Amino acid sequence: MNPSSPIGIFDSGVGGLSVLRQIRAQLPGEDVLFFADQGHVPYGPRPLAEVRVFAEEITRFLLARGAKLIVVACNTASAAALRYLRHTFPETPFVGMEPAVKPAAETTQSGVVGVLATPATFQGELYASVIERFAVGVTILQDTCPGLVEQIERGALEAPETRAVLERALTPMLAQGIDRVVLGCTHYPFVIPLIEEISGGKVRVIDPAPAVARQVGRVLRERGLQSPETAQGQVKCFTSGSPAKLSALLPRLLRESPEVKPVCWTPGEHNRPQIADI
Repeated sequence: MNPSSPIGIFDSGVGGLSVLRQIRAQLPGEDVLFFADQGHVPYGPRPLAEVRVFAEEITRFLLARGAKLIVVACNTASAAALRYLRHTFPETPFVGMEPAVKPAAETTQSGVVGVLATPATFQGELYASVIERFAVGVTILQDTCPGLVEQIERGALEAPETRAVLERALTPMLAQGIDRVVLGCTHYPFVIPLIEEISGGKVRVIDPAPAVARQVGRVLRERGLQSPETAQGQVKCFTSGSPAKLSALLPRLLRESPEVKPVCWTPGEHNRPQIADI
């Protein structure tokens, strides 16, 4: 692998931009390929086997364009496919998402922690393992926040409907004494201000994106893959949805306006979906 090659990042939609934003801040010299599978968003309600197929094909797409490391910037895809991807592509380093239950459990004063995530994340072995290892003696309250990913995909970060979804999730948790909220979906950091407003500043919101970016940096250094470039790296975006919609959200969510290229899913061998450039 070439240190000058780009990092590949993918998510079901714009949520992965919360991770990309942190990678840009911590590793500014790295080129990045970002894939938003907005044609299939949200992943959360989908069967894990279907998400695994999407994750494998997106990984192949990014590797074909020279990616030296793949960031699975999606909690649902990490739960469904991270272990499978590492087995299928043994020469490729992967960094995935893990619900940040450990720091929440270690720092809670009330002993009650809230977790906001998608149904698939809660159903995955990864989440169960994290709870078993790190949440002993801590009460974990969960909510799937139905409709929240779709609101964020629309850019409706402060909309009344977005607030209503979060209030339905957080009000019962606050009544039971949570003092930490774990964001188990990469879309959710974009509504941290709303979460803090609803909670009245009584909870600490834990966003795993900065830690994921640090892990990307560690893996690159350990493997001798950190970019030698000192200039600002470039970002190229791909979407299986509407390029115009993603382009409109990038200045707000990424604080940059990189080019967005459309791709489409097509039937492949044995009707397995494949990705093609448009």
